[in-house]
This record gives sequence, structure tokens and C-alpha cells, in this order.
Amino acid sequence: MESLALHSLSTPSSTVLLHRRPQPIFRSQSSLPFNPSSRSTPSISQSFSFPSKPSTFNPFSKPHFPIHANSSPPPSPSPPSKSEPLPTILQGAKPIPFLLSISIGLIVRFFVPKPVEVTAQAWQLLSIFLSTIAGLVLSPLPVGAWAFLGLTTSVVTKTLTFTAAFSAFTNEVIWLIVISFFFARGFVKTGLGDRIATYFVKWMGKSTLGLSYGLVFSEVLIAPAMPSTTARAGGVFLPIIKSLALSAGSEPNSPTSKRLGSFLVQNQFQCAANSSALFLTAAAQNLLCVKLAEELGVIISNPWVTWFKAASLPAFVCLLATPLILYKICPPEIKDTPEAPAMATKKLETMGPVTKNEWIMVSTMLFAVSLWILGDAIGIASAVTAMVGLSILLVSGVLDWQDCLNEKSAWDTLAWFAILVGMASQLTNLGIVGWMSDCVANSLRTFSLSWPASLAVLQSAYFFIHYLFASQTGHVGALFSAFLAMQRAAGVPGVLAALALGYNTNLFGAISHYSSGQAAVYYGAGYVDLPDIFRTGFIMAVINAIIWGGVGSVWWKFLGLY
Repeated sequence: MESLALHSLSTPSSTVLLHRRPQPIFRSQSSLPFNPSSRSTPSISQSFSFPSKPSTFNPFSKPHFPIHANSSPPPSPSPPSKSEPLPTILQGAKPIPFLLSISIGLIVRFFVPKPVEVTAQAWQLLSIFLSTIAGLVLSPLPVGAWAFLGLTTSVVTKTLTFTAAFSAFTNEVIWLIVISFFFARGFVKTGLGDRIATYFVKWMGKSTLGLSYGLVFSEVLIAPAMPSTTARAGGVFLPIIKSLALSAGSEPNSPTSKRLGSFLVQNQFQCAANSSALFLTAAAQNLLCVKLAEELGVIISNPWVTWFKAASLPAFVCLLATPLILYKICPPEIKDTPEAPAMATKKLETMGPVTKNEWIMVSTMLFAVSLWILGDAIGIASAVTAMVGLSILLVSGVLDWQDCLNEKSAWDTLAWFAILVGMASQLTNLGIVGWMSDCVANSLRTFSLSWPASLAVLQSAYFFIHYLFASQTGHVGALFSAFLAMQRAAGVPGVLAALALGYNTNLFGAISHYSSGQAAVYYGAGYVDLPDIFRTGFIMAVINAIIWGGVGSVWWKFLGLY
């Protein structure tokens, strides 16, 4: 569920930009628009002042960094004077990325010899799919628009029938992902996420290290019921981190950033990867992984429980180790934060008692999580559980239909996820995925690799390819099925391969400033420089690989996954 530039968070006029840096080139569309201004309780940035000295505190001062959704159109630019020529505005697709993306598909279709094992229809669909994937990376158009062009091409060329092309739009998992965006908005709108995180700051915030653990544990608690890492980052944790850092005199885009803000941002960013991997419902891409695995015949029984059991030990080890490691490799200059609990206490006093809407939100999410855990046993699908939960929020007034309509990212996700999943499914049906996996498996056999070695090689390749992607979900839609098929052909147990790919999908969301939606949010705060984020991302990727590979392999053997 995650983008480098959250278009709903970076708005002119009625909002203040989340960051002051130029936006990076890579973008994805898995962003989530937040609207804390509609919440019944004050946001964290409205309750904590941002003084330049730690001793100054005013819970009612005007915030410096509020997060709002677009509520008014941007101001019209001043018209140029008559003496100035009108600027040329480039409309539509970006020419060079457009030509490159199209060229990849044309080269495969007309210049690469078709293997005898592959039908003409399958080869043509592969060429369209590769052009679509190239467009996700090069971004000649927004992701949804580009995916729609690919879908249209597949129908116009009669590669797919209209029914086959649109078959994935009825996919249960995709609708579960869409509804998860609405749940995330409920957490932000009611202020429940802020309240939970603020309590942990109050309880554990006397030292910088304790403060970091408090924020991490609060995210773990929220994650299973707030299925968007981007929403948790932008709607809950970044405002809190900014408030704490600025109150300690740690300013973004300045030498003082390393006093406190840099450490807290890096820590929350890296730990978010593990908290997202811990629960099936903690991130949208997890649900997509399970669905794609099912289409390849890998059925994960009782998926919520199985996912959590397999992830629990390595994820908790990483969550406990990461703050300590980052405390050493990017230490904060301020080691003690005695004012943080007092600030949190004032914040909670300002918020007042738990509101009716917060209680409804808590009850609804406990109900939903319970059914996600027990759903297989009582015959209730996860998507149906989400639909019931959303219905409760709508009937009770916690959310209104306008909130759902304003979730542009949810509807955009419905479009391009369904297109990618549909194409991937048809490629499987037409034999392309099987042919590719057999080719790779045969190549691996020439090196006489055992299945554990093949697992390590293919998982590493799947991980580091993400440096070419700006979206976790886009990566899953493009490569998950192929890599899962390759591992099965190499003899890797299917459930183990699927789960490992799913966990990897979360872990590579913290390797760069464009690798996920939460990466955009945390990098945009202005506390971390590019060299630091790449260096820390690589170091933690290696550490995560050691822990998940070492602790995980022993744990998965104990659970009987292989």
C-alpha cells in the first residue's frame, strides 16, 4: 500500500509542503491523501508547538507543518506581461519516457525471436506487459493512466478479450486493498492513531532510545488495523517526530537536524519495514502477494495466522535490534528527552477523553482483525470482513461517503492494480510464466545449486531489483509471479517461497528515498540527506537479510514450512 511524491500531501495555497527539497524523479501512485483537519481532535502538530528551544512550549501555538488534503484549488499563476513570450507547456505523455517504454514492447514483439514453446498470443501479451512495466519505472504518464493504455492495447490488438482484460476488477483482494485505504483515513480522521502513539511517548519517552522504542511499539500496535505504511507515516508518526525534534531545537535542513530528528526519522523509517512485514493486513502489497501466490497454485492456509507466525520471530528480533544499531551508526546528539513525556501529557490533556468516534473505530478494527484471524475457520472471506467494517464506519458516521470519494489513491489503486494483476494472471494462463521459470531453473541447475542456494540467489535478485522501482506494489505486480514460479521450478517449497517474497517486499521499502510511499514521507521531512539514507538503507538491508535469513530459516524449519 506506498509513493515518492504524495500528491495529496504536497499542495500549494491551502497547505504547507511536507518538505522543502526538490522532489526526486521517481514517482508512484500508491499515495494516500490525508485530511486530519476534519478530525474531531486536534492533530499532533496543532497541540505541540515548535519552539527553537526545548524549554519553550505552547500547546495552542500555530503549527509549522500541518498536513492537509487539498481543500481548495491552487492559485492561478500571474499572467505574463505582454513583453514576455508565453511559456511552452508540455502536455500529455513525456516524449522520451513514452518512446522508451513503447520501444521495449515493440522490440520484444517484432525483433526478438519467439520461442517455439510460446504461442503468438502469449508473446504479444508479454510485449505489452513489458511496455506497461517499463512505463511504471519511467513514468511517461501517471501509473493509472499508463496501465489503462496497456489494457486498451491488449483489447484493441485482440490479444485479450474484453472480459479477460477486465476480469481482475472483481478480484476480492484488490477490493480489500481499496477498503484498507478507507480504514487508514478513519484512523487519521478520528485522531486514534495520534492518541495511541502519544501514550507510548508518555510512557517511554524519557530517553532518546526509549522514545524511539515507544514510537516503534505504537506502530506495531496500530499496523494490523491500519493497512497502509504510508498512512501511518504521514498521518501519525511524522507529525509527532517533527514536534519532538523541533521542541528539542532539531531543525530540518540544518546542522541541528542530527540533534534528534535525523535519528528518529531513520529509526521509524527502517522499523516500519519490519512492522509492515509482521502482519498480513499491515500493508496492501502483502494481500496482493497472497493473491498472486494463489493464482500459481500456492495456497496459504489460514493466511493471516500463517503470515504472522512465520514473520513473528525474525520481525521482532529486527524491531528490537534496529533502534540499538541505528543508535550506534547514526547517533543522536541528544541522549535524554526528559520533556517528551510532559509534552505528551499536555497533548493528551488537549485531546481530551476518548471520543465516541474513536471508540467506534477501536471496536470496528478489533472486530475486523478478529474475523481476519478466524475467517477461514468460520467461512468469512477477508474482503467481506472489510466490507462489513467499512459499513459500520459509514452507518455510525465515523466516515462519510465523501471521505471515501476523496480517497483518490484508493480508486487509482483499484484501476492499475487490477490491470497488472489481470495481465499477470493471463501471462500465467498462457504459459509465459511457466516457460520463463523453467528457463531460469535450468540455468540454476547448470550451477548445481541446491534449492536453499537457489532461494537465496533469487530472493537477493528480487530484493535489489527494487532499486529500479518506486513502488512496492508495482514491484509485486510486475515480478512476484515470475520469481515465485522460478523458485518453485528450482525446488523451493511453494509456501516458503511465497512468504519470503512477501516479507522481502516490505523490507526493500526502506532502501532508498524513492523505494516506497513512507520513504517519500520520511525523506521529505528534511532531516536525512541522500547519502545518509542510501548508506543506512544498505546497511540495514544487510542486517535484515542476516536476521531474516538466519533466525527466519531456523524458525521456519521449526514451523514445518520446509
